[in-house]
Amino acid sequence: METKQWTLNEIKQAAQVLKRGGLLAFPTETVYGLGANALMSSAVQQVFEVKGRPSDNPLIVHVPNFEQVKGYVENLHPEAQNLVNMYWPGPLTLVCQVKSGVFAKEVSAGLSTVSFRMPDNEVTLKLLEESGVPAVGPSANTSGKPSPTSCEHVYHDLQGKIEGILDDGSTKIGVESTVIDISDPTKVPMILRPGAITKEQIKEDLGIEVSYDNHLLKDSSTPKSPGMKYKHYAPATNVLMVKDNDWDAAVRWVKENHLCAGVLASPSICDKLRADTAATFTYSDNSVQAATKGLYAGLRALDETPLKLDVILAATFPEEGLGVAYMNRLKKAAAQEYFES
Repeated sequence: METKQWTLNEIKQAAQVLKRGGLLAFPTETVYGLGANALMSSAVQQVFEVKGRPSDNPLIVHVPNFEQVKGYVENLHPEAQNLVNMYWPGPLTLVCQVKSGVFAKEVSAGLSTVSFRMPDNEVTLKLLEESGVPAVGPSANTSGKPSPTSCEHVYHDLQGKIEGILDDGSTKIGVESTVIDISDPTKVPMILRPGAITKEQIKEDLGIEVSYDNHLLKDSSTPKSPGMKYKHYAPATNVLMVKDNDWDAAVRWVKENHLCAGVLASPSICDKLRADTAATFTYSDNSVQAATKGLYAGLRALDETPLKLDVILAATFPEEGLGVAYMNRLKKAAAQEYFES
């Protein structure tokens, strides 16, 4: 199969592929999604096969408006409309109780809940409106690897496996959406996966108290949200997280052990270490926003360098605000491993 790279003028063609049950990749503000018709079991099954995704890992359904969601769900949480009014379209996914038999059974992985999102990307909103069907949209990559933040990343992983990619350049945010469980209208909303919309932001914007679920699932459990159970975001090269005061010791360790090391960090760190390491990927500035946007691209770039790195040393950020989402992804990419001096 030839994977086409569609321009923004070819949305109608892409919409027909989505509607009839084909696979395509679409852009969002977070990462590129692997799109399939959420109402067709055969289409959704292909998503799991192409990605190599475990069948008990549920999928997020992408919609062009909240009115469509209302037709699918029951027992809507009293805070649902407030959250949607504030953050849709945007990087917020809502887990809701759904009516039985609406979606392909593979979407929910056997649960009575389904996750919904309205992405903040005009191209994909037009795609969804033109197709007339809701679309599942997990990251358009090989399962477990760093998520794609550009058309090139998708093509690298999925060329020949999907019909096409709608190219809209690099994504704005760089990590997946915040997932909030509002499936029980009697309970406080709970963050299942951190993202660009933070617990503190929701409290400030809406006065809504949300909790945060940070526990690890047992192998026998089915996660309510993607990103809760399986290894994610990891390159083939080993990754070690390095705290701010450990960089000098990390460089000494690299030299003493004759390792070929790459550095993934902000300009202030990379500028100091460029002469002592084999490769660097520098975030656009020293902010956590720049680090979050560049994390997956940096992991991919260093992993694919012809230098054949032994290790990637990655900068940490304080776990507050957007730093919670950044560190959540980095810890999984590094299998929780820090450099220890």
